[in-house]
Amino acid sequence: MRRIADIERLEALYGTPAAPSLRKVARRMTPMYRRWIMASKLCVLSTVGPEGTDGSPRGDDGPVVVELDPGTLAMPDWRGNNRLDSLRNIVADGRVSLMFMVPGSNNVVRVNGQAYLTDDADLRARFEKKGRQPATVIVIEIGEIYTQCARALMRAGTWSGVDESGGLPSVGDILAEMTEGEEGGAAYDEAWGARAADTMW
Repeated sequence: MRRIADIERLEALYGTPAAPSLRKVARRMTPMYRRWIMASKLCVLSTVGPEGTDGSPRGDDGPVVVELDPGTLAMPDWRGNNRLDSLRNIVADGRVSLMFMVPGSNNVVRVNGQAYLTDDADLRARFEKKGRQPATVIVIEIGEIYTQCARALMRAGTWSGVDESGGLPSVGDILAEMTEGEEGGAAYDEAWGARAADTMW
């Protein structure tokens, strides 16, 4: 299969970007971008490091990030599976991208920038919930903010309200497959709800 390995050839296939796609880029929070990002409880955090790339969903029961100043966002790293894929990448290479989503909107707001981790006690305390604090906070220095074209979510019918999950394998099913039945299965799935509720924060 023929590979496209030349930027000039790539650009010739698509043409030049429309003016609005360039003019909507901001270098720091603006009133409109602030409203949008503060309405988002879900984003995808993308990182890159020596072992490769990682994309991780991040969610909260309120804004998924807080604004420290117009050029800086902070995201608590709530308990997960402790693989630390995104965090290892940030320590090694601070480049990050975030895609903020709001249910019902086909638009996505993207932030590209540089990030670092901190265990600063005062910052961690700002996120305390139910007596628990994140082990670390991801601090994102904004390089650019812009909206993403809505076509992808429109094509996928993301917010149509149709449940298409019927018949999909569960995490227990996948774990059983990967361990040849040594772990996972129905018992894993049945215990997951209580385990998640106890360790949400």
